[in-house]
Amino acid sequence: MPASTSRRKRASQRVLVATALILSSLAWAQDDYPNRPLRILVGFTPGGGPDITARHIAQRLGERLKQPVIVENRPGAGGTVAAGMVARSPADGYTLLSVSSAHAAAAAIYPKLAYDTLKDLGGITQTAASKYVLVTAPSSGARTVKDLVAEAKARPGQINFSSAGVGSGTHFAAEILKSMAAIDVVHVPNKGIPEALGETVAGRVQFFMAPIANAVSLVRDGRLVGLGVSSKSRDALLPELPTIDEAGVAGYEQELWFGLLGPAGMPRAVLARLNTEVGRILGDADTKARWAPIGIEPRPTSPQEFDRLVASEIALYTRIARAANITSE
Repeated sequence: MPASTSRRKRASQRVLVATALILSSLAWAQDDYPNRPLRILVGFTPGGGPDITARHIAQRLGERLKQPVIVENRPGAGGTVAAGMVARSPADGYTLLSVSSAHAAAAAIYPKLAYDTLKDLGGITQTAASKYVLVTAPSSGARTVKDLVAEAKARPGQINFSSAGVGSGTHFAAEILKSMAAIDVVHVPNKGIPEALGETVAGRVQFFMAPIANAVSLVRDGRLVGLGVSSKSRDALLPELPTIDEAGVAGYEQELWFGLLGPAGMPRAVLARLNTEVGRILGDADTKARWAPIGIEPRPTSPQEFDRLVASEIALYTRIARAANITSE
């Protein structure tokens, strides 16, 4: 055998051995996953849906994986600070991101994000969904959705609505209502949901599309008047309220969703493990019992289904943002 052929053969064998060692090492690392604590970053302050769902999942996931799962709140810029941190993290399954609908909204209104929402982050699973409830102050004359729409049409540009901030889910839910009801109303952003609720209770704004978990006790106590819920069907927490669709804005439906993401490119075995374990947590009776009183419904999906949801929501919010000229502050 010529010397050159022999050298090429030996070089080829070395490459094959090296490749086999790398693949074996990767397989071992995935089989060994996890061998250290995990982090779930939340881009908002404690108490909201992304935080509530993340903390419950973290506790149960830690028990299942036999490793601590630590929740870290990194608020700022509509959740994009935390999203950027996770997008830049190693794609090894140790740094995750808990998001809400605001994650898709941010992609629609922030022109220069430090990451690509669809390319740099990948879905693990949707975790939950909730509803909005359209509320107004008792001092308002509106007692139905039709009352509110009629008043807005009679006084174009004079009716205000509150939100938890520009580009928040509460903002977009109201903007979609505004578009579908063909009314001219003015957006008054606030720092968060508590402030938006306070302004509505005081009657300084006429309505707010509030997350049902935050508004249900105020409606039951009579401090706010519930006009309708944002879902296809009525909600067990406020069964007397019609849906906004049946109350007069035909076809209206909006959900507040939550989910888990990680850096794009996580190993398939790690992604599958996380999806399976979180799915089991979401299917547990204890999870359902804990979340039902605050209007949060477990909603496990495949990673691909969650990716499709995020992409479709970005498209919707982008369309609404352009029509309403919504941009980041």
